[in-house]
Amino acid sequence: MEKIVVVDDEREIADLVALYLKNSGYNVITFYNSIEARDYIMKNPPDLAILDIMMPELDGLELLKEIRETHYYPIILLTAKDQELDIITGLTLGSDEYITKPFKPLELVARTKALLRRSKVYEKINDRQKSIFIYKDLVIDYNNRECFINEEKLQLTNTEYKILEILLKNCGQKISSEDLFFQATGESYYDKACNSIATHIRNIRIKLGDSFDNPKYIKTIWGEGYIIEREN
Repeated sequence: MEKIVVVDDEREIADLVALYLKNSGYNVITFYNSIEARDYIMKNPPDLAILDIMMPELDGLELLKEIRETHYYPIILLTAKDQELDIITGLTLGSDEYITKPFKPLELVARTKALLRRSKVYEKINDRQKSIFIYKDLVIDYNNRECFINEEKLQLTNTEYKILEILLKNCGQKISSEDLFFQATGESYYDKACNSIATHIRNIRIKLGDSFDNPKYIKTIWGEGYIIEREN
C-alpha cells in the first residue's frame, strides 16, 4: 500500500484530505506540525507528500526545500489563491503539483493518483537505464542478459556473455584467467581452464568482429589476464 504524508496545521483540512485518500486505498499519515512532519519524513520517506505552504514554525516551502536535498518523491503543495509568488517558488524548488484552497477533495485524489502513476513509470525507466552499459559501439543489457554491437544482437553462449559482463563491470581493471574462469563458471580453476578461457575470448572477439592483433574491446595482458580499458 502506497504511503502518503499530509502536512497542514489546519486540522479540518488535513483530516478531510486524509479521509478521502484513505477511502481511495492509501496509507495516510497526518501531521498538524511541520517540524514533527520533517523529523518523520527524513527518516521514513513516503511515496508522496502533500504540504500546506502557510504553516507556523516551518512553512511548506522550507520543508519542500529540505526534502528535495535528499528525496525526489512527488510533492503536492496546498496554497491560497492569492499566493502566486509562492506557487512559482514552490515549482522552482521542486514541487510536482499545486492545488489552491478551497479545493475539491476528489480533484486532489485524482492528481495524487496521476502523480503516483507517473512516478512509477519514471522509476521503471530509471531502473532500465541503470541496467544498460554502453562501451563504444557495444551495448550490454544486464537485466535481459543481452549484448548488441552496432544495434545488432550478439549470439553469445552463457559463458561468453558472463565473461563479457565481468570484464565490462570491471572496466579498466585486469582480470586473471583464474578469476574469469571461476566467476564465469563457478568452478575451481584447473590446468586446462586457461585454454578454455582463451577459446571463449577468441569466440567473443569473432562475434564482436574485433581484431586479434589490435583488439578494440578485450585486450590480452600476456601472462596476467584480460582487460577492457576505460574510454578516454
